[in-house]
Amino acid sequence: MGRWTLHLSVGLGLLLILVSYTHAEANYCYATRSKTCSECLQAGKGCAYCPDETFNGPRCDLYENILAHGCSAAAVITAKSRMRIEREEQINVRMAQSQVSPQQMSMSLLPGEEKMVDMEVFAPTKGPLDLYILMDFSNSMEDDLDNLKRMGQELASLVKKLSDDYTIGFGKFVDKVIEPQTDMRPTKLDQPWPNSDPPFSFENVIKLTNDLNFFTSELQKERISGNLDAPEGGFDAILQAAVCTDNIGWREQSTHLLVFSTESAFHYEADGANVLSGILPRNDEKCHLDGEGKYTEATKQDYPSIPTLVRLLGKHNIIPVFAVTNHSYTYYKKLQTYFPIAEVGLLQEDSSNILQVMEMAFESIRSKMSIRAEDRPKAFEAEFLSASGKVAKHGDFAFRPGAIGKFKMRLKAHRMLDDSPVCKMDADEKSGLMRVKPTTFNAAMNVQATVLCPTCDCEKTAVANAPRCHGNGDLVCGKCQCHDGWLSTFCNCSASASALDTRLCIGPGSTEPCSGRGDCRECGRCVCYNPDQFEGPYCQYDRTQCPRFGGFLCNDRGSCIMGRCVCSDGWEGNACECPKSNQTCLDSKGGVCNGRGKCVCGLCECQSSGLEMTSTCEPNFQAQLGVCEATRTCAQCQAWKTGERKDKKECDKCPFRIIMVDELKEADKVMEKCSYRDEEDDCTYHYTLETPQNPDSKDLEVQVLKKKDCPAASLLWLLPLLLFLLLLLALLLLCCWKYCKCCKTCCQSCLALLPCCNKGRMVGFTKDDYLLRKSLLTSDHLDIPMARTGPLKGTDVVRWKVTDNVHWRPNHPQVLVEPNPKETIQYPISLRLNRRFSENLSRPDSKDAEQLRKEVADNLHEVYKHIPGAQKMQKTSFRTQRNAGKRQDYTIMDTVLSAPRSSYPDIVKLTERNVQSGRFSNLKVLPGYYTVATDREAAGAIEFQEDVESVDVHVPLFVKDEDDDKKQLLVKATDVPLGIAQIGKRLTNITILKEHASSVFSFLQPAYTYSRQDGVANIPISREIIEDGRAQVSYRTRDLTAKDKKDYVTVDGDLTYAPGETQKIVPVRLLELGEKDALLDDKQVKQFVMDLSNPRQGAKLGTYPRTTVTIADLPEPSVMMFKKGSQSFTTSDPNYTIPVVRTRNQDSPATVKWRTKKGQRFDLSGLLKFNPGETEKNIVIDPRSHPALSQPDSFQLELLEPSSNAAVGERKTTVVNVVEGVPRSPEIAQMQQKGFSGRLHAPGNPKAKATGPKSIRLNWDPPPGHPMGYKVKYWIYGDPEKDAQVLDVKTPQAELTNLYPYCDYEMRVSAYNSFGDGTETDMIPCQTLEDVPGEPGRLAFNVISPTVTQVSWAEPAETNGNITAYEVIYTPIDDDLKQVGAAKKVKIDSPKKRMLLIENLVNAQTYQYKVRAKNGVGWGPYRDATINLASQPARPLSIPIIPDVPIVDAEAGDEYDSYLMYSNEVLKSPAGSKTPSVSGDDYMMNGKWDQNFLFPGGSVTRNLSTSSTPMSTMNSHYMGGSFTTETTSNYMPGSPRRPDMMGGMHTTDVIMRKRSERGYADEHIRDSIVMGDMSSNFPDLDARLSPGVPDTPSRLVFSALGPTALKVSWQAPHCQKDILGYCVLYQPLNGGDVNRINVTNPADNSVIIQDLLPNHSYLFKVKAQSQEGWGPEREGVITIESAVDPKSPYSPMPGSPFTLSTPSAPGPLVFTALSPDSLQLSWEKPRKPNGDILGYVVTCEQLHGGGDTRSFQVSGDGAETRLTVPNLTENIPYKFKVQAQTTQGYGPEREGIITIESQDGGALSQYNNQSMTRRDVFNMPSDMNTMSSVSRTMIDDPYFSDGMMMTTQHTESSGMMTRQITKEVVQRSVMGGTTVTKNMFYES
Repeated sequence: MGRWTLHLSVGLGLLLILVSYTHAEANYCYATRSKTCSECLQAGKGCAYCPDETFNGPRCDLYENILAHGCSAAAVITAKSRMRIEREEQINVRMAQSQVSPQQMSMSLLPGEEKMVDMEVFAPTKGPLDLYILMDFSNSMEDDLDNLKRMGQELASLVKKLSDDYTIGFGKFVDKVIEPQTDMRPTKLDQPWPNSDPPFSFENVIKLTNDLNFFTSELQKERISGNLDAPEGGFDAILQAAVCTDNIGWREQSTHLLVFSTESAFHYEADGANVLSGILPRNDEKCHLDGEGKYTEATKQDYPSIPTLVRLLGKHNIIPVFAVTNHSYTYYKKLQTYFPIAEVGLLQEDSSNILQVMEMAFESIRSKMSIRAEDRPKAFEAEFLSASGKVAKHGDFAFRPGAIGKFKMRLKAHRMLDDSPVCKMDADEKSGLMRVKPTTFNAAMNVQATVLCPTCDCEKTAVANAPRCHGNGDLVCGKCQCHDGWLSTFCNCSASASALDTRLCIGPGSTEPCSGRGDCRECGRCVCYNPDQFEGPYCQYDRTQCPRFGGFLCNDRGSCIMGRCVCSDGWEGNACECPKSNQTCLDSKGGVCNGRGKCVCGLCECQSSGLEMTSTCEPNFQAQLGVCEATRTCAQCQAWKTGERKDKKECDKCPFRIIMVDELKEADKVMEKCSYRDEEDDCTYHYTLETPQNPDSKDLEVQVLKKKDCPAASLLWLLPLLLFLLLLLALLLLCCWKYCKCCKTCCQSCLALLPCCNKGRMVGFTKDDYLLRKSLLTSDHLDIPMARTGPLKGTDVVRWKVTDNVHWRPNHPQVLVEPNPKETIQYPISLRLNRRFSENLSRPDSKDAEQLRKEVADNLHEVYKHIPGAQKMQKTSFRTQRNAGKRQDYTIMDTVLSAPRSSYPDIVKLTERNVQSGRFSNLKVLPGYYTVATDREAAGAIEFQEDVESVDVHVPLFVKDEDDDKKQLLVKATDVPLGIAQIGKRLTNITILKEHASSVFSFLQPAYTYSRQDGVANIPISREIIEDGRAQVSYRTRDLTAKDKKDYVTVDGDLTYAPGETQKIVPVRLLELGEKDALLDDKQVKQFVMDLSNPRQGAKLGTYPRTTVTIADLPEPSVMMFKKGSQSFTTSDPNYTIPVVRTRNQDSPATVKWRTKKGQRFDLSGLLKFNPGETEKNIVIDPRSHPALSQPDSFQLELLEPSSNAAVGERKTTVVNVVEGVPRSPEIAQMQQKGFSGRLHAPGNPKAKATGPKSIRLNWDPPPGHPMGYKVKYWIYGDPEKDAQVLDVKTPQAELTNLYPYCDYEMRVSAYNSFGDGTETDMIPCQTLEDVPGEPGRLAFNVISPTVTQVSWAEPAETNGNITAYEVIYTPIDDDLKQVGAAKKVKIDSPKKRMLLIENLVNAQTYQYKVRAKNGVGWGPYRDATINLASQPARPLSIPIIPDVPIVDAEAGDEYDSYLMYSNEVLKSPAGSKTPSVSGDDYMMNGKWDQNFLFPGGSVTRNLSTSSTPMSTMNSHYMGGSFTTETTSNYMPGSPRRPDMMGGMHTTDVIMRKRSERGYADEHIRDSIVMGDMSSNFPDLDARLSPGVPDTPSRLVFSALGPTALKVSWQAPHCQKDILGYCVLYQPLNGGDVNRINVTNPADNSVIIQDLLPNHSYLFKVKAQSQEGWGPEREGVITIESAVDPKSPYSPMPGSPFTLSTPSAPGPLVFTALSPDSLQLSWEKPRKPNGDILGYVVTCEQLHGGGDTRSFQVSGDGAETRLTVPNLTENIPYKFKVQAQTTQGYGPEREGIITIESQDGGALSQYNNQSMTRRDVFNMPSDMNTMSSVSRTMIDDPYFSDGMMMTTQHTESSGMMTRQITKEVVQRSVMGGTTVTKNMFYES
């Protein structure tokens, strides 16, 4: 009992301590549960330790908590950081060099602590400059070099302009002098091109010098050189120019600029590693220039990588400027993004503008500055902020040269890294010297940064066997550390067996030890199973069971500790739901709840008052239609005792008291000024409302004017005065008229003053319409002149407005959509300032413009801030306006104001009022001019000064991308507020056309049908007028099945349309049938076409330039048939209703008879009459009139004898089944009386909602009647509905569980009762929610070198959502799999990039690689693998800049973690071409590299590209004795449709699965086989098919997508009528169900089938359908061969290869390049040929036409057949077909498409006694790729000369097992003495 009491007291004490703790969320000090004092202080900033022996609280906690728990302040142990500036010299702006301040600092930060450092930088206006020009000297740059030589003087002027202290140097580069980059023939090595120097890699020609004459003279001596392939070795040159500081002559304090000029792409790391002469090691990043400045190690090491260049150029403060031509511009723009600062300039083809490019690049570089912290220790994080505190992305600042730039650096020490305390890291990772500087500076601030990991002195003075520890432990820093065998806080409990008493672990109110949530240990100590969830002395508290608020545990404002919420600072309440602050209760005057309530839990509880109150207890007048309306009745009753509240009790309830005054304040000085009429005396009273000046007052201050405005008693006294004035006016007119002849000038002046005379001043637009073309617009405004006539004395101001899209009708969709009045939009505003324009104002960066811009922003904000929601001005600019009268020299200011849309009228009024006053706050403006615009209308004013006749109106055009092809704006002059002018021409229209054509000609529809009896076909041709005028177009008819002079008379000619004419009719005469044709029963449909052509006078052809005319002999008949094939009724049904439907020609009456068929006991018949327009009639049979029908039976009804204009359709009969009716219960009888007879209707309003990743909730409304239950069918989208699962429920709701995450499901619901199942609902779709993804697919590695690898992975098998990112972690480990170094983490934000290239790994070090995927829910589990690159076989692979591969540098600092590099263009071009061949993603699948296609060959010498039908590509590479072949095809999914069942045969539609579905939609097409015209099992068809019936599909193509997935394609057959669709039938060859696929879209000619069995042969049949019926079938037999699981022969082995085969088709084609103009083709024998093989027919033709088709007859029937094809042309794609000839005829074809792309300079036969370098790369399409079979033997190669050896290696791999079979064939060549050796390795 005592021990139980002790536990209880300890628990309650601990609970009280924790409840007092208010920083539950951020208290990492307590959370670390530090065991020692040092561990506590190292936990992070603010942690403190209490060494007091008597202290009972947590010893490690935040300092304030330690004191609150009772620890003495003098005893508390803490640690403090330090920061010291060791050298700080002020920046001297007179020094022409870059500077930073301070220069030296040291700081030691506690873990988690951050410090802010102020820094200054200075770049001189014209500081020292080192300009090094690095130029491509390949032959194609010859004209560029000549131009540069001629620019010597201009270049000198440029460098003097850029800097007063300059040097300039020159270097040149070509490429590695090695195969295949360079032609190694001696003649080419001596002079690759006429008048050229020998090839070289890089040479420093002119060291940096300030002697421009020497530079120019040396440059004149240079000659061009050359190489073979288009990508150049510029990376070698850049690296040497960067690291050879002394050789180049870079100066310490200057800006280093490197201009890289080329027109070609570049070679990249690993491009130099795959040449036949040997494997080159990685670039060592050292200087290797000899005395002549030549690079000596070009052929001994590889090209550098992009991260290497980025790092080295940054280290040496060199800024690259890529001056490139248009051919390679896009590549270098992508390369630019990898550098902190770099520029790309576009050169002309001859580099004539290189100086302009250099100048623009230098100016751009000077305007930027990127701050970086170099050599930063891993434990620190640096961030750079502007002087205002805004974080600068990537450290970028816009500091101007010549001015001191100020910024801040925030340096933070990490507290934890990779879940490990930072103090446990290596010393070099938590301490080091950082260099903080702009990337262009040499000067830097050196920061010695260290993570402070303090230790406690009290740990060094432990008290051994301390009495407080009962002699059983040592007292260290106030805490007992028990000896072995002793436990508890004071070491007073023995750990002997006698102490294992579980009763000590049972808490109060519990019956189980440790509450059943932990293990009972010695001395009654409980160890909870899950410490993160359970806690307490007896594990009695659950951290997830504290109170919640809004669904969040402890309102997400605290932590659940010991069963209660411990709230964060500032929050309180049981669930931390109440803020302690009253900030949320402050009213607009700063008081709490306006003095009318109290603040409770962050909300005001207001006292009851009769008015609407805001949340802070202030009267909510806005909720009562405005403040005036809300206060009207109270002001009226208190002032005048009248109105609705004149009763005193009601008036006393008013929330304010009025003040009667003699004079009211001005309107702009009060909140609102109100006026209302008093109904009782018809007088108007006035009052004002304002916020009280006294802050203690809570009421509105209402001042009422004592005097009302009352109407006068009578107006009769005005009549005499009016009569007198009229008489006076008449006398005045008479005088003017009398003296007009003698005083003409005076008369005109007088008339001008009279508004009634037509001779006064007039203003108006000069034109009615303006027509603009959108493509020719150069401005978003149009200046429209407005003219003034008459006497020009005086000033007139004209207001105008413009409205957009006035051509929209009232029912236009955009007009019907009301804009959101609260939406914030931009208001462009223009004002004319009272300031003359200067040139400085036209430059936005000038000091004058900046100062005026600030003045405008400040003053306009003072005016517009009264508009609710208005923001500050933006985009302010200045201009002048021509034709502005006497004001055109004054400045017009354009700016943009953002405000709610509803504020437009207020903004216009406010603008006009301030313009009239001549000032906006303190900004002076000229009256008479302003413009205020929105996105759809604008208003403004212009001013005519004295003697000014014309002024332009600057009208906005509201040009938007979504504008109509022809839109209209209306500009209107509204009034003249100042002046005496009258408006004449008030309106003008602006029309903006997207089209360039003046007219568009088109037929009204694509087809017409005319009866032959009409005698003429009148065909209308429409013209749409865009620009009115004359237009012409030609027309002509052409025969189809209708023949000229037999069925119609052909016409042709020209149509001329007059202005305004929109349509003409072309008549075509139709002829009567001849006697012979009239006798034919089955006549062909007669059609001809009419074409439009040759539109003239600015016209073009529109939507229908051709129409098809059908000549109908007779009207098309109606088709009538039964609606259903069977009907079911019961004997209790009152009537049997059988519907009959009609299609086609529904506008005429039709009849059809019906009768019973096979009815044994009765005979029924009748007549159905369809009236015009009727489409359905019912046959109604009353069983009571036929007693035999009242018994169960089955009979048929048939339709017969249709009327002459009708026919009977496909369902001419229907089966009627009558079954025994169910005895009716009283309930059923009652239901039937109410109309609920028989089966139930479908449930109503079905709704489905996903409630989780594996569950869906379904609700519906019960149907009428009394359903006994419901059946819910559900299935995965795309699966057959017949395979659906059925759930039986009794209530109108269902919960579907155990579903797949993020998967589309379809559902139907039906109710059932005693009659059976009712009608089902329509299909209900729903998608389950996302879940975390599964682990990624198997990791694969490409070992580039012992320090470089490429890791790739497959998408998770269960994505469970949309993958959004991947994370890769690689960690060095030892043999025991323990970590021996820092782990590196890389996040790849693009889910398409499932590959990472890692460089600079430690040689011979084992690494563990882990990859995981992320979707919308979170991160999934890791997939890991361990590999040591040094132990892998040497398989050097080129990773060129082809794929989108992220690249990281393992040696780089942490700043590279988020600095992933991507590239996705092929940077290679054929020889002799200046244009690189861009092959988007040739090695990629869906934007990702496929692991099966990681081939060598980043540098291409000969490309051999092949393709298998329909669009497949075979790629072969020669590299160091290895040969690799792959085949790929593009996959195009079919059209979507839904499953259905027809006639007992399984019928499905072509489907395309949704994103959440699994299948082979992402797989590659691996192989293709073409079935042409061949023997068939079907009987011969009569060649004279019925007219309009389709022929047989001419070709059948099978393409493998996977071991169980197949794509079937065909060519559309010939047909005289339109194809309506296709049908595909397939079934196993050995028997089984026939599957049918209906293709309803005639444009689709392929289907995807995904449910095949591996290694099973299938028979496929394809046929087409037209209106006349189905055509004959094309059939083929196909098998997908693949490895299967021995235990499950229907399950393919994951990752195993697969290929197509057919018993009678040749094996897959294998291509082998022999020379630039010849290749070898080989194939395998058909496995089951249809007869004995006599030989093969091979055809070869150019893919895109041109040239003759070549045929080869190949005899023999061996296992493998080969053919050498000579005389091919380089860079031309060829199509090859191979077809076996047997005793039974010709079999199906194999197809392949191939291109030989040669890039070497001469014929191979010129080689003699040299090693031949040949590497063939097959460019593959971006979608698919796969492995294919390869040839096993080779033939003599006549192109190899004596002494040559060629080695070819083929590798085929899969993921399951590895086996190598080596077959070596040595053969003699034709020339003798030559040995050709080809080694072929097959790995599977």
